[in-house]
Amino acid sequence: MLLRAEDSVDVSLAPLGDAAVDGQLSNKRQPPPLRVLHVLDHLDTGGTEYGVLKVMNGFPQTQFDSRICVMRSSNAELMNSAALCGRVFHAGGRAEGRQMGIFRLRQIFRAWRPHIVHSRNWGAIEAIPAARWSRVPVVIHSEHGYELDMLKGLPLRRRLIRRGFYQMADAVFAVTRDLSLYHARQVGWSSGRISTMYNGVDTIRFAPCSANRRLIREQLHLPEGRFVIGVVGRLVPIKSYSTLLKAAVQLLELGCDLSVVVVGAGPERKALEQAASQLGDRALFLGERNDLPALYNALDVFAQTSICEGMSNTLLEAMASGVPVVATRVGGNPELVSDGTTGLLFSPGDVSSLSAKLARLANDPSLRQRLGESARARALTEFGLSQMLTAYERLYMTLAERRGLLAGR
Repeated sequence: MLLRAEDSVDVSLAPLGDAAVDGQLSNKRQPPPLRVLHVLDHLDTGGTEYGVLKVMNGFPQTQFDSRICVMRSSNAELMNSAALCGRVFHAGGRAEGRQMGIFRLRQIFRAWRPHIVHSRNWGAIEAIPAARWSRVPVVIHSEHGYELDMLKGLPLRRRLIRRGFYQMADAVFAVTRDLSLYHARQVGWSSGRISTMYNGVDTIRFAPCSANRRLIREQLHLPEGRFVIGVVGRLVPIKSYSTLLKAAVQLLELGCDLSVVVVGAGPERKALEQAASQLGDRALFLGERNDLPALYNALDVFAQTSICEGMSNTLLEAMASGVPVVATRVGGNPELVSDGTTGLLFSPGDVSSLSAKLARLANDPSLRQRLGESARARALTEFGLSQMLTAYERLYMTLAERRGLLAGR
């Protein structure tokens, strides 16, 4: 019997402390590992990829033997890292667009024989029919974010393909309610047929630390009294970091002692550096960094200026670090940020509104402290890594049991 995406899978969960994850998972009687293959379009330093790594590293290999299958290009450093070395399959070339990787996928599936195939986003969607063709027992697909070309709706061809392929999957979910509703509308499904499973953040690794604040500010030559605004992410048009730079110029002209710290790499860097010329040495472009937990602590405010957004991992990391956030009122952001309680929201591209909200925070340290503490509390209770891992474990094991994969183990 083919299980459809509309078959209900309970992914609700009770809050758990992150420190309890290992104990909760390891104290259960573990069956032989289920082989799980995560299929991605690209393997790079984006939020979707790191979300997969959280899932892979969150469970002992005695429970889930997890690998990654990449449809197109891979970041060599990430692929050869200790966490992934020897655990990555390649199903296509480096070219963009559809490559009919379904045949290569079938070869990989038949050779490795995964129990569960979990594809993510449009770029890996052909893994669904390939898995069905290869008689993979459990097939899951999830949607993790927006691209600019999605804002006006999907082309008819994509809608029809998605609808047909979604029907083949045992479960389809998205990482925010907004994204779930978007894709349900695009394929003509009722609102409840695509589930929601939130990302999680490691609230132990990302946590307030005054020592890190002092250390990073000294390294970056930022005076303690200066108002420091930070962004972390890919330097691409959809992030609209120019909105922040324009707002920062307005504040600087009004006499605000500020600096803007931009962390990340991407094709927009040169244009953004030119846009930041009026800020002079008040704009710091740091590139990619491996010390993000410490860097967040150096910020007074984290700004998220995206034109559209799925579920921002960097927003979660800032919240867990106790940093007040100012974010656009788009996509999944309002599901993370309660306006006036755990942060402040503004309309995308509204430089004046962003400038006003940043000025309010610059002039009110007590408000920054209250928002940061509330943001940290919400990350702990609703968006911890343990909650995400519990949801994934429940989904995988429920579907595996339905397919009879746990019998006799």
